[in-house]
Amino acid sequence: MRKLKEKKPLIFTVLIAVLCMIIAFLIRNIYLNATAGPYEVTRKEIADYFSAQLNTQENTVKKGVQQIMLGTVSDNYDTTLDALKHVKAAGYDYIEINDFMIEKSSFIVKLLTKFGGMDIGNSGNQDWHTLIYESGLKVSSMHSNLGAIEADPEKVANLAKSYGTDVVVITGMYRFDYSDLNEVESLAERLNTAGKALKEHGVKLLYHNHNCELQKVSTDKTAYDVIIENTDDEYVNFELDTYWMTDGGADVYPIIEKLGSRLKYWHINDRGNTQKGPYMTPILKEKATELGKGNMNLKGLSEVIKEKGVMAVILETHMNWIDNDPVKSIEVSSEFMNKYF
Repeated sequence: MRKLKEKKPLIFTVLIAVLCMIIAFLIRNIYLNATAGPYEVTRKEIADYFSAQLNTQENTVKKGVQQIMLGTVSDNYDTTLDALKHVKAAGYDYIEINDFMIEKSSFIVKLLTKFGGMDIGNSGNQDWHTLIYESGLKVSSMHSNLGAIEADPEKVANLAKSYGTDVVVITGMYRFDYSDLNEVESLAERLNTAGKALKEHGVKLLYHNHNCELQKVSTDKTAYDVIIENTDDEYVNFELDTYWMTDGGADVYPIIEKLGSRLKYWHINDRGNTQKGPYMTPILKEKATELGKGNMNLKGLSEVIKEKGVMAVILETHMNWIDNDPVKSIEVSSEFMNKYF
C-alpha cells in the first residue's frame, strides 16, 4: 500500500506536465493565428489567378519545392509569405502542396508528422490561396491519399483545381504490406479506378514512391514492378523519388527506363553525409543533403530524366537542412536546379 501511495504523486506530476504541454501548444497556435493576416486582395483576383494556370501549357520543365519543407517556417501569414518569396527569388516557380497542410489538421496529425520528421507547423491555419498568389508562385501538383480519392474524387479534384493544378499525387500507402503480391496487385487496380475517377473531373493521377515499393513480391519482381505493370498509363503515371529508391539499394537507371514516358514528375534530393571529423567509427550514416553536396549522380540522372520528357522537378527534404534552416537549404539547392533545369 505504501509503494502504491508513493507512485500516485509521480503519476499525477506526469499527467499535469503533459496537460501543460498541450495547453501551451494550443495557446501558441491561437497567438500565431492572431498576430498576422493576409494582404487586402479580392477572392475573384485569386480565383482568376489560379484559373488562368489551369489553361496554360508550360513548354519548360517546372522547378518546384515540396510544401513539407516549409512547415517549420509557417508560424503565421507573414513568416510563411516571407519564406515563399525567398523560394521564388531563388529561382523556383512552383510549389507542390499537400492536402493535409492546406487544410486544418487535427492535433494528433500535427504531433505524428512532427515526430515523423515532417513538421507541418501551423500550416493548416494559413490562407494558402492568398499566400501563393501574393508570392507569385504557382502550384505544380497536390499530394493526397488514395482513401480520400476513393471516398470523393470530385472533392479532391476540385480542391486541386482551385489551386490551378490538374495533377494529384498519391504519396504511397500507410500500414500496407508491399511484400504481398495479392495486396500489391489489388493496389494497382485501386489506383486504376482512382485515376479513372479523377480523369472524369479533368485531373491526372501520379503515384509517388518511397523505399517500401522495393520489397520483393517474387524472386524477380518488386512491388514497384507490379504497380508499373498492372496500372494503365491512361489513368496512372509516376512521380519518381530517386532518393528513396537509392536508399532502398536499387539501381535507379533501369527503373527510369522501365517508367519511360510515364515518368512525369521527379522528386529530387541528394544523399551523403556532411558531418565533419574526426569520426568515432569508419562508418557514417547517410542522410539527405542539399543538391550537389552529396554523392548521388544527380547530373547524370538529370540528363536521363530530361530525355524521358519529365514535366516537373520537385525538391524535397524533411530534415538535416544546412544551419537547420529549410529556406537556406532551398536556396543552396537552387544552384543545382538553376544550372540543370
